[in-house]
Amino acid sequence: MHSILLQLFSQVANLEQEEVDLIKKCFKPYSLPKGANFLQTGEINKHVGFLTKGLVRYFVYKDDEESTFEFTKEGEFIADYQSFTKNVPSLQTIQAIEDCEMLIITYPDVQTIFNTTKNGNLIGRYLVEHRFDVMVNQLLAIYMQNHEERYNRFVSYYADLTQRIPQYLIASYVGVKPPSLSRIRRRFTNK
Repeated sequence: MHSILLQLFSQVANLEQEEVDLIKKCFKPYSLPKGANFLQTGEINKHVGFLTKGLVRYFVYKDDEESTFEFTKEGEFIADYQSFTKNVPSLQTIQAIEDCEMLIITYPDVQTIFNTTKNGNLIGRYLVEHRFDVMVNQLLAIYMQNHEERYNRFVSYYADLTQRIPQYLIASYVGVKPPSLSRIRRRFTNK
């Protein structure tokens, strides 16, 4: 289960055996059934997860409706990093769309890896840079794209997930109701 995570970290740094052992010790297996929340709005994010199987979505409540703003799949990390690092309540919910298998790590264990290993800070920087890139792209999409452009972004960015994500969640991501998404999809298909 740790092999995918270690392979990812090995792309960033040449891990020494003690680092590999510490990563295996700190990242613990965790299962999350479909529909369950990894994190609920108002809770403090106590773990970072690394998905080895499954799919999650991030959403917030906007005008008393769920507004999906991100999907995360196998081989990626999940967390509300602001809540995790600052120990403050989250404004977002992270929910399993499918049954998920993951490796989770606590904040103290993250700090142990950062502070006691040769490559800990390099790995941490990689994670922060990746998360920053995702957040900037989301923000730009929200402010600069109309619904059709946002659907196009969804199709290009999440092409491998289109059959795994229910249409009502894609509509939530695009920012429209499901009937409007059907019209956008028809126009998109006819182009």
